Amino acid sequence: MKSPTDIEEIKIQVRQVVAKYGRLSQDIASLSDESSLSEAGMTSHASVNVMLALEAQFGEFPEHLLTRSSFRSVASIVQAVCTLPDH
Repeated sequence: MKSPTDIEEIKIQVRQVVAKYGRLSQDIASLSDESSLSEAGMTSHASVNVMLALEAQFGEFPEHLLTRSSFRSVASIVQAVCTLPDH
């Protein structure tokens, strides 16, 4: 189980990756953790780039996590990262 500090650090890193690769039409800082990233402008192509950048940082996502719901929001991405074996 992750400590609150670990989860907060993962959230910061996820927000940085989404800001860099998500091609959002809104500033990531203006979005809540639960905000829909697709509604904020992240396309399916950009979500692949986000996923690849996250894998480089946190390790490979297993097949069952490669879903639209895993990349719906910052919170859902953090939850997915927390289930990875190395995190």
